[in-house]
Amino acid sequence: MSWIRKFKDYLDFIKIEHTLFALPFAYAGAFLASNGWFGIKFLILITLAFTGLRTAAMSLNRIIDREIDALNPRTADRHIPSGKISVKEGYWIAIVGFAVYFLSAYFINFTAFFLSPIPALTAWIYPYLKRYTCLSHYVLGLNLAFAPLGGWIAITNSIDPLEAELVPSLIGLALVFWVAGFDMIYALQDVDFDRKMGLHSIGAHFGERTARLMAALNHVVFFIILAFVFLFRIKGESLILGILLIGFLLFYEHAIVRKRYDEKRIQLAFFYSNAAISSIFFASILLKVLVN
Repeated sequence: MSWIRKFKDYLDFIKIEHTLFALPFAYAGAFLASNGWFGIKFLILITLAFTGLRTAAMSLNRIIDREIDALNPRTADRHIPSGKISVKEGYWIAIVGFAVYFLSAYFINFTAFFLSPIPALTAWIYPYLKRYTCLSHYVLGLNLAFAPLGGWIAITNSIDPLEAELVPSLIGLALVFWVAGFDMIYALQDVDFDRKMGLHSIGAHFGERTARLMAALNHVVFFIILAFVFLFRIKGESLILGILLIGFLLFYEHAIVRKRYDEKRIQLAFFYSNAAISSIFFASILLKVLVN
């Protein structure tokens, strides 16, 4: 049926699967703050807030980049350039996403609602940054870094930076480097196009070899920060196993694109490996809390 096809187009437009692999970081922040089950109310509100913001952010990204996407052979069949979804529909999806986000933040607590414009602003700014600076990789990471902080604030109604020995802040910092690293890998697909269009990425600026090296260094920083948090702040046997598995997946992610990369290999490194890292991260935190 046509409405089913349209609904599938909407889900694909907002990349709902990417939301699902990022959402566990928000849950992890909530579990750490409560040191246990935080209740169905907060589960629903955190899910709605995160999904709403992620939906709005992806919609804005697709709308703002629609002319660039139309010129890039790799992205020319995306929903707006191909006509599957109109610009007007894209804006409506973004508006609904923001409405769900802000309403959910309002019902979570005052602190969450008061701070809610900050992630919304960075989500709106990010798509423009690739036109000016390759630091856009890190701003994309900042967008995900808000997830564990948001989960923590949802439960504590506090932004005290010294709470829990900076655990939610350190996890957020680690995520900045994690996302920046795999975004540098993902951008390797468009190095020639980015140079032609004057767009900014590490690969377009400094070459593909440097981009792979920088991605690896960012993931080393991510691993060091996360290992510190797991082993010396949260602590627990499940966290030791978790950090070892995450280290192995990071190594695997870079091994498969070390000498040769194509769309299939990059998708394997970008989505599947990182989805596994997200799942292991959350499972490690959850097991720690359940044991307690």
